[in-house]
Amino acid sequence: MRFRLSLCLVLALPAAIAAQEGALPPDLDAFVEGVMADHGVPGLALAVVRGGEVLVAKGYGVRTLGRPERVDEHTLFGIASNTKAFTATALALLVEEKRIAWEDLVIDHLPWFRMSDPWVTSQLTVRDLLVHRSGLGLGAGDLLFWPTTTFTRREVVERIAHVPLATSFRSAYAYDNVLYTVAGQLIEEVTGQTWEAFVQQRILDPVGMADARIRQPGLERLPNISSTHAEVEGTMQLVTPFTIGNTNPAGGINASATDMARWLRVQLDSGRVSASERLFSPATTAELWELVTPMPQQRWPAALAPLTTNFNGYALGFNVKDYRGRKLVTHTGGLPGFISRVAMIPGSNVGVAVLTNHESSAMEPITWTIIDHLLGVDHDWRTPFKALAEAQKMRAAMRDRATVAARDSTTRPSLSLERYAGRYVDPWYGSVTITMEAGTPVIRFDHTPSMVGELSHWQFETFLVTWRLRELRADAYITFTLDPAGKIAEARMAPASPSVDFSYDFADLRLVPER
Repeated sequence: MRFRLSLCLVLALPAAIAAQEGALPPDLDAFVEGVMADHGVPGLALAVVRGGEVLVAKGYGVRTLGRPERVDEHTLFGIASNTKAFTATALALLVEEKRIAWEDLVIDHLPWFRMSDPWVTSQLTVRDLLVHRSGLGLGAGDLLFWPTTTFTRREVVERIAHVPLATSFRSAYAYDNVLYTVAGQLIEEVTGQTWEAFVQQRILDPVGMADARIRQPGLERLPNISSTHAEVEGTMQLVTPFTIGNTNPAGGINASATDMARWLRVQLDSGRVSASERLFSPATTAELWELVTPMPQQRWPAALAPLTTNFNGYALGFNVKDYRGRKLVTHTGGLPGFISRVAMIPGSNVGVAVLTNHESSAMEPITWTIIDHLLGVDHDWRTPFKALAEAQKMRAAMRDRATVAARDSTTRPSLSLERYAGRYVDPWYGSVTITMEAGTPVIRFDHTPSMVGELSHWQFETFLVTWRLRELRADAYITFTLDPAGKIAEARMAPASPSVDFSYDFADLRLVPER
């Protein structure tokens, strides 16, 4: 166990902290379990703090579907993109020490780093790495690490040089993960420590997050870590956890309810970890929570109207917006089988973290019900979020049926199937190979072992890629373009359904046959 005795004495939490009478919604346990049933969630971890006091840090349900082991206050869950706040905080510590500045150019610390546009390369700052305004498109470059690839972190960062930009620099918001990976590489360059070592020694240990572990192969074999679950083709099942660490700075921390309670307390107390020690200064808190990149305003149906925003934007590792007239500092996280939300109302000194082991929106009604109660407001969140989840599933099915109905099944490919086989190369991802197996074209992403799928003709020069590993849930179209001589000039890909996760950034691939 990693801990410091002095900090453990200061930050020690009881083995399980129950909701104090009147402090949290009545029958909280029954409410949480009801929401879990609504969304089919096997297990969940909950942390709530107010005024520096931990109101609850506990687990609900089971770690693995069909097994008896219960989630407790020390069970680990992947917090996914809620890790981004830790990477931002790590950079902030270096800013406080004057080892870097927010407006430093990235190439001053990583001279070899490149974006696909030379001018953007010359202007990109440390702050720009965190705020999703570089010009990259939504999820651009995610296929470099997701699903699990053979690329190292350095290789991921180097290949960003060939990822195309979708907008001009600093003109639009588009969420990305790869620039947080660059931030991790920058921390290593400046400190001589890996991102993992720096975050462990400078953040996790001082905060007292003794359960927390940073993602690495074999992590899933720890004795008290949750399994990962998702709905695959209509059936809820175990899915393979994401264990590679090449993009840890964007989403690599695993934490418990006890850990998240401590993290919330430090964040809400402007970096204070004890009566005599600080992790960072109040000025750093203000910097981390200052809106930088405007985001589209959010409009919700009447039953969810309190979530409609008047301002909305991205700060440094956090999303900041308004909620019931108060500033809300929040973020979500998603990995295979893990979904989480962290939400803080600094003006009311209130914080909530909900970690789940199933890909659903169950964390939402729990988060907002608890926050509302602490703000003295009563609102039914459970009913509309359950209805919204059901409606979204229905709309997705209708869209997929409409796509099938619009298909022109009378068309045939221009070439024999064997002529589509070959090795194709994309400038940023690398090679993709199509071979013939028992008369069927089979595609392999050469750096992504799990991405192997059969090609079946869809229409015209487009084929449907059906991945053998069905838990990927990312079937795609591949469309071939022929040159005047009737040879394949290039192939482009696109998700086959709007429900495919944005991290499958197929649309950025330009696959050219290797001659």
